[in-house]
Amino acid sequence: MEQLKSLIREIPDFPKPGILFYDITTLLKDPAGLKGTIDGLKTGFEAMGKKVDVVIGMEARGFIFAPALAVALGAGFVPVRKPKKLPAETVSVSYDLEYGQDTLEIHKDAVGPGTRVLIVDDLLATGGTAAAVVQLVEKLGGTVEGIGFVVELTFLNGRAKLPGCDVYSLLAYDK
Repeated sequence: MEQLKSLIREIPDFPKPGILFYDITTLLKDPAGLKGTIDGLKTGFEAMGKKVDVVIGMEARGFIFAPALAVALGAGFVPVRKPKKLPAETVSVSYDLEYGQDTLEIHKDAVGPGTRVLIVDDLLATGGTAAAVVQLVEKLGGTVEGIGFVVELTFLNGRAKLPGCDVYSLLAYDK
């Protein structure tokens, strides 16, 4: 995992002073790094000993990892998007951000009762987005089998917003 960490560029004071931004674009452009990331996410989920029907990725960077992981797991892919981006009937959930609110939507027929779901995103920070996706899955009767992240900022304690969920991350940063 240290090899993967070495491929992530750290940008101080972005998007505002005092923030250290972990830029994964340098990881994505490296063929071995990208493959290692997908393989690591797959291994992390398989270690849970569960099966999955679909992998959900959230707009936007979840769209990078979730489809590739779905193929690797022999599952389907379901996008979760910002409002008014999906063409069919949707279900939505609003959630609090540090300064305001946001909303996510999923097609109403994307997950049904008993559908086994893996949620995947690039980053676990405060946990609000992932918690909102868990709510969407549960509204539709699906079962969250796990939640995987490429990077976790452990000092923000995002796992606390995901009680009862099996959460794993490839890379952890504690500052």
